[in-house]
Amino acid sequence: MKVLKLLALGLALFGLSLKVGHAREMAFQAMAQQAFAGAIEAYKIPGLVVGVTYHGKHYFYATGVASRAGNQPVTPDTIFELGSISKIFTATLAALAEERGKLSLNDKASRYLCADACKIGDDMTLMDLATHHSGGLPLQVPDGVTDVDALVAWLKSWNPPQRGTRSYSNISIGLLGYITAKAFGVPYARAAETMLFPALGLQHTWIDVPEKAMKNYAYGYDRKTDRPIRVAPGVLDAEAYGVKSSARDMLELLDAELGGGNISPELKAAIGRTQEGRFKTAFFTQDMIWEQYPWPVRLKTLLSGNGYDFIMHPQPVEKITPALPPRKNVILDKTGSTNGFGGYVAVLPGERLGIVVLANRNYPNEARIKAAYSLIRALITGWK
Repeated sequence: MKVLKLLALGLALFGLSLKVGHAREMAFQAMAQQAFAGAIEAYKIPGLVVGVTYHGKHYFYATGVASRAGNQPVTPDTIFELGSISKIFTATLAALAEERGKLSLNDKASRYLCADACKIGDDMTLMDLATHHSGGLPLQVPDGVTDVDALVAWLKSWNPPQRGTRSYSNISIGLLGYITAKAFGVPYARAAETMLFPALGLQHTWIDVPEKAMKNYAYGYDRKTDRPIRVAPGVLDAEAYGVKSSARDMLELLDAELGGGNISPELKAAIGRTQEGRFKTAFFTQDMIWEQYPWPVRLKTLLSGNGYDFIMHPQPVEKITPALPPRKNVILDKTGSTNGFGGYVAVLPGERLGIVVLANRNYPNEARIKAAYSLIRALITGWK
């Protein structure tokens, strides 16, 4: 009789757990729909997926289409271009290379880029490349530069126009990825796809999407012409903005960023390295690619730090010595775009919460962050 009572109690608790889980899922769907409906309508976003990890449990909201041809709906497994969110992977791979003794992030970049003695900028280190501490590197590779050798030749005669500043640049993080791949002895795409992505447990993340996965690869829609589009090749594209992934895989990444996931101690240490605070800007602390704000943070501060004016112009910074260790009461975030896609990711370690937003439209950072911030606040308030 006692066993039967315990069994009945267990079944009742299981049923209650299912009801609570269903209620939370329904609440999430409603909150995500409310948070993003305005942006979807205002910017005519064809398809959008929101993924949230909260205390290790995953939730998804998907709306719209991955391709207007055939009206293919988006799902948590739809593959989107990540744009500059790819830089998180580049920084992590570099930190992993350091963990394995392949390089030191304190080394000068010239050590790996020049066959003879040369100077790159103000003797930029690999950590400078990882934190955009370049003194004025342009956002994009200069016109007429068609390969890395030509880029290095250009850099040898380049003089930093605003020394000591943070300058958001595809060149700096692209060079970090290139150097990291050289340290591993393989091309960057192979290093990412065979070493890093599997180590993170990612099964549907690529730089070069294989034929078997093309059916899940969304089309982006150009914000000017509204035509279907995918990212074009360029110098250091794989390293700077070339990753394609799904919301489901990205939550696996965010779980690892939050200290969870089934990952090795060396990868956990590498991720921790990327979350160390290196430079203080007017709005956030610059980690290795991640941009770190105290939590709670005002929406206005998040918008300013992710504003195009702040991104496109060199900004004064204050070096943090020693670097700040990873902290709990913060929000780490990163935006990313290609011509046809726009994304946003953020993690809040103290709340054990992470969010990814992927869309096949490059719409303004302001709209992404307002919607994501609204959803984060609603989740923290409603689920505690």
